[in-house]
Amino acid sequence: MTKLSESEIKKRLNDIDGWEYRDNAIHTTFEFNDFKDAFSVMTRIAFEAEALQHHPDWTNVYSKLHISLSTHDANGITEKDFTLAKIIDTIIEGE
Repeated sequence: MTKLSESEIKKRLNDIDGWEYRDNAIHTTFEFNDFKDAFSVMTRIAFEAEALQHHPDWTNVYSKLHISLSTHDANGITEKDFTLAKIIDTIIEGE
């Protein structure tokens, strides 16, 4: 995958709400009603990430889920990150 330039990243961020670019990754945070709801969404994201062979860096504390996406092989952001971000947003919208 080809690493995107900073201007390409900023342009593509216009297509996904709630994500920001910093520290060579795109980041977002979601808050749920409780741990069970957060973990349920994480499980659904995990199946999609595995299908893409592209896995998020994430942390979960009780009802909050923090997600960071970058393509380690490219040492930056690639199209894979935006593809997974859009899938994540679709999963969240379904909640």
